[in-house]
Parts: sequence; structure tokens; C-alpha cells
Amino acid sequence: MADASAPLRGARAGSVLPGVSAVASGRPLVWLLAGYPLWWALGLGQFAYWLFAVPMAAELLRRHRQVGLRLPPGFWMWGLFLVWTVLGLALVPLEAPGTVPDSGGYAGAVLRVVNYLVLTVLMLYVGNLSERELPTRTVVWCLSVLCLATIAGGYLGVFAPRLEFTAPLEHLLPGALASDPFVQALVHPASAQVMDVFGYESARPKAPWEYTNTWGYMVSLLLVWLVVGWVLQGGRAARWGALAAGALAVLPVVHSLNRAVWAGLALSLVYALVQALRRGRAALMAACAAAVVVGALALAVSPLGETVRARAENPHSDDGRAATNYAAVDAAAHSPVLGWGTTRQALGSSDSIAIGPTAECPGCGQHVIGNAGQLWMTVVAHGWAGTLLFLAFPAWTVWRHRAQASPVGQGALLTVLLLFWYMFFYVALMSPMAVTMIALALLWRLERPAPALRGGVCLPGGPR
Repeated sequence: MADASAPLRGARAGSVLPGVSAVASGRPLVWLLAGYPLWWALGLGQFAYWLFAVPMAAELLRRHRQVGLRLPPGFWMWGLFLVWTVLGLALVPLEAPGTVPDSGGYAGAVLRVVNYLVLTVLMLYVGNLSERELPTRTVVWCLSVLCLATIAGGYLGVFAPRLEFTAPLEHLLPGALASDPFVQALVHPASAQVMDVFGYESARPKAPWEYTNTWGYMVSLLLVWLVVGWVLQGGRAARWGALAAGALAVLPVVHSLNRAVWAGLALSLVYALVQALRRGRAALMAACAAAVVVGALALAVSPLGETVRARAENPHSDDGRAATNYAAVDAAAHSPVLGWGTTRQALGSSDSIAIGPTAECPGCGQHVIGNAGQLWMTVVAHGWAGTLLFLAFPAWTVWRHRAQASPVGQGALLTVLLLFWYMFFYVALMSPMAVTMIALALLWRLERPAPALRGGVCLPGGPR
């Protein structure tokens, strides 16, 4: 790997990097993000990240051969975590205490490792491309478009909760694989998850994502970039459009019944307001105030307020989450260094160890340990040591860039910080973690100095 402090030789005047074409190399990212609703409808879903990681990896390999590949500061922590995930595969066949025998498997473990590698390619791709090849505004625009698509998908889930269809990819899968519940969630497009939360069926929007929890996590992250791109960097029409989109998002956000998302949005508003007050950003302060007013009015004058109250009175999954979280900590206590390589199913339920699935209640007992949040999943799969490595790189990056004052920098900081909130409640793999990795790459790009061209030599970093 090339040292980022060493000059690169052989550059042509006006080129982005020596030997590297200045054409729009960032197209795979644009197609991935802006076209995600299409990939979802085709049944690709999160596998679209794998598909577009191929040209991204090819571009990184080409740069490595020609000019050397840059790595962000502190990347060794994330690289060590990747090594940890591979080492953990050796423990997959072992039986963890308090779990269903043979409930772990290599399929889920390998899938998780591949996802982390794909996320790494995504971060390095965004970070290595120059501003000329992949403008930051283009990245923000793609995330903003994806935010609008997510809000639209929320309305689809609210008003057409039974909408679902067989995706083209499903026709290509073997019958046994296509009918697997986990695979179905990934490849079968549906507008909502219909669940019994209040004693009757409630539609919780999820399009264009796999689960309603993922939908809530994503809308929380993407609204940050809608504010950055349309409120802070857009014109008057864009600002009003962002405010309108934020107001429209209230309905599906409430109907998602995701309490962690409600709290996460509140935390984001507090963060934005504090930063706006510190730097005197009138537009951002006005946007925060408008969001508070719109949200309060929506809850006060509509049935949405009753939905919020009903959700507070019906914790629904709290006991099950607490039981699986405790089981995750207990499992990690027996293998604190490497974990168990993958998740497991817990014996029994939160009420009794004797309770298990039956024909009348197939969902009773034997819940998956680690499915209640990224933290718990990482603890089970990779141990406490692996979890510290997983969190070290984003935490160190936030600390390193804590003084970042630009709108993009502030948006990226908030995106990464939200990982440390949602990790207690939702699994970040795959899409939420992808947005987080993009934010980490943008922070890295912001710190790289503008190049100085002397005698045809382009110093590392590319034009900014």
C-alpha cells in the first residue's frame, strides 16, 4: 500500500491521479444508491452491494497497481476486526452453552464476513476517489434521493400494507432456498411487515428494505443527508422540499412503531440544534424548529398521537429482547476473545427453558441470540475483543474529526454517532452500516489536503 505522505510520480498536468482516468469513476456508487429501489424490486436487495462491489474492487485493484491504494488513518483497527471475523469461523462448529445444538452454521457466518468485506470495499472506494471523479455533492445527492425513496416506501407500507410480489431473482433460486424465511426477507419485495403489536394486526412499513427496523434505521440516517444536501447546501426550493419531505415522513415513522427510531430522531434534532447554535447557522436552526413544530402538531391534531401512546403501553418485544441480550452476554462470557463465529438459537424462551416452537406456535422460544441489535450480534459472533475492534475504528474517527465544522462533516459525524445508539436495538448489517461506512469515507476525504501540482507531480489526495 502506498504511504499517503509520499509524492506520486508520473502524473500528467491536470490529471486526477497519475495513470488513472478522470472519467466518472464513481458511477457504481451512484447506481447502487440512487437505483436501490430498482434492485429491491428485482429481489437483489442487499445483494446489490455485492454486485456493485465488483467494479469498485476492480477500480481499487487498478489503483493499487498503478499508484498505490490509500488507507484511512486508523484503518488497522478495522483491518484487525476483519481478521477477527475470519478467525472466528473456526469456532462455528462448537456448541455454545445455553443454545440449541447445531443452531449455528457456516452459511450465516460466511455471509456476515462477506458483508463486512463488501462494506470495506465501499468505504475504500469512496475514500480513494477524488472530488473530480466522485464529487461529494453527488454522494450527498444520492443519499438524499434514497431518503425520498424510503419515505415513499413508508407510505406504500401504510396505505398498501399487503402489497408484495415475486421478484425475478426468486424465480432463479432453488425452491428450498427461496422458501427459507431468512432468504424470503432478503429477496421477496413487500411493502410492510404485518404484526400483532396491539392485540390486532398492524402494518409496519419496510419498503424498500428487508425489515421495518431497517426501514426506521435508514430513514433516520438518510434524513440527516437530506438536511445536509437540501437545507444546508440547496437553494430555496430545495429547502422547502426538504421541510415538506420531513413533514411527510412523520406518518410512516409513527406507523413503523419503532421506538428506538423516535428517540434517535430526537437525538439527531438535539445534535443539530447544538451545532447550529454553536456556529450560528440560521437555516439549520429554522429547520430544527420547523421539525419540532410539525412533529408536535402532527401528534396533537391527528390519530398519530394515540398510536404513540398505544405503543408506549404495549412494549410487545421487550421481554424477548431482554432475554436474548442476556443470552448474548452469557455466550460471550464463555468465549470472550473470538466469540462463537456466528449467532445461535437460545434454549427455551424468556418464560421457561422448556418452551420451544410447536405446530400451534412456531415462533415460540428458541429465538436467535444477537438479532436484537448490532452490539449483541457482534458480541456473540466475535466476542468482547472483536466487539471492541468493531467499535474502535468509528469511535476513533469521530474523535479525530470532532472539530469538523462543514455541513458534510457534521452530517457524517452524526451518521457515525447514530451507530452507537442504534447498535443496542437494531442490526446494522447491511444497508445502515453501508451509509455509516460512506460517512467514514467522507470524513477521511475532508481531511486530505488539496494537492499541489509542480512540474507534473500530483501530490496524494486529489483535488478537493
